[in-house]
Amino acid sequence: MPFTPFHLGPALLIGLIMLPILDLPTFLVASVIVDIEPVAVLFLKLDAPLHGVVHTFLAGTLLAFILALIMFFLREKIKTVMRIVKLEQSPSFNKILLTSLAGVYVHILLDSFIYTDIKPFYPLTLNPLYGLMSATNVYLFCIISFPAALVIYIYRTRNLRYGKLKIFHKL
Repeated sequence: MPFTPFHLGPALLIGLIMLPILDLPTFLVASVIVDIEPVAVLFLKLDAPLHGVVHTFLAGTLLAFILALIMFFLREKIKTVMRIVKLEQSPSFNKILLTSLAGVYVHILLDSFIYTDIKPFYPLTLNPLYGLMSATNVYLFCIISFPAALVIYIYRTRNLRYGKLKIFHKL
């Protein structure tokens, strides 16, 4: 994405839909943390590709494990914030790890469709995903995801308050 925040729309949408399965805060952080690489390249003026090793499933997996450990240790502090926004969860380490992997992989997948410098299946140097979706469609999906997620958030929190939420059950 040209702007890392574009990843938050799909992350919020997927995270709210999959709330019983995924840990929402972890999914949101995992969806943007991959872009520490292009941020470092740009701000530190590194002689490296914007989408290098961190934008591979191999390095992304390692990053997801590190993030999962951090999020697991922060879960009690995060729980307070989630209680305020009426989306409290009590995730296990396995749930946080699964979520972290999913968030990182979704980021890499979305970027793989539109950037030629991404080699998602490193050490293979090809990107078979490039061009499967146009940049316009990827951007449109990211932009539309945010208001769609807000609708789901309102529905979820309103119906939880009135005890009407029947379609989402805790696993």
